[in-house]
Amino acid sequence: MELTTVKLVTIISEAILEERILHDLRKLGARGYTVGEVRGEGTRGVHASEWEGKSLRIETLVKPEVAEQILQHLAKTYFAHFAVIAYMTDVQVVRGEKFGS
Repeated sequence: MELTTVKLVTIISEAILEERILHDLRKLGARGYTVGEVRGEGTRGVHASEWEGKSLRIETLVKPEVAEQILQHLAKTYFAHFAVIAYMTDVQVVRGEKFGS
């Protein structure tokens, strides 16, 4: 079995940003994504009340250059004003052609 290395970009954000971030991902070259509702605690504390909204984890598998563009865009556009964190890791995938490799 042949494996291809791609980047897994994980974004944790306020749910209100979902459509904006998904639009950005597609525009920057992501071919697909997964979105799930999450909860937790970080530097901004626990979201204890419903008015603060939900948090989402958005994941996409992309080529390294696309991952870099996504992280740069997120940092420039969202980090200063919203509860957003993002990171990338190397992953091995089967059917690498699906991810532009």
